[in-house]
Amino acid sequence: MTVARHTWYMVVRQVRNLLREPIWIVMMIIQPMVWLILYGQLFKNVTRLGGFGTGSYITFLAPAIVVMNGFFGATWSGMSMINDLEHKVVERFLATPASRLSIVLSPIVRSALTAGIQAIIILLVSFALGVSIHTGVIGCVIIIVAGMLVNSAFAGISQAIALLTRREATMIAVANFIGLPLLFLSTTMMARSNMPH
Repeated sequence: MTVARHTWYMVVRQVRNLLREPIWIVMMIIQPMVWLILYGQLFKNVTRLGGFGTGSYITFLAPAIVVMNGFFGATWSGMSMINDLEHKVVERFLATPASRLSIVLSPIVRSALTAGIQAIIILLVSFALGVSIHTGVIGCVIIIVAGMLVNSAFAGISQAIALLTRREATMIAVANFIGLPLLFLSTTMMARSNMPH
């Protein structure tokens, strides 16, 4: 119970830090919208190839954007740990009775919660663009949870990289090296049946 309480305090601290720089909140909302709207229109005729399970590319793309957004948000979550390490914030927390696990766990929880909020916004915009999810509310919940789980897994990896490297430039290089290839190797933008073997 102590770990959960301390983790919550740390999450609130990180949310306060985020609210002090509202440009990041705007960017976290606008970037997935650009992907959704731009790529949704750019590739709208690709469903004629078949294998998408729908005639609407934006319907295929919307859940993938939720998961992709959670993934990219996670790959960058280690930056907050590097910032805390550089400014000796982690050292100060280590001198307090705060749970050691909560120091590492809180950025992961915050990242997952952020991904969940972004997922809801992405889905609402998707519905306004004509997307329909055949499984209804259950399908929406599954999409949101999937985005949060992907985010949590990769946020944990990002925190580990941050703690090992402790350098911003290295973190950026690793995030880009992992992120972009995985995006284009995934079925985010193309149906599996249309991808090369």
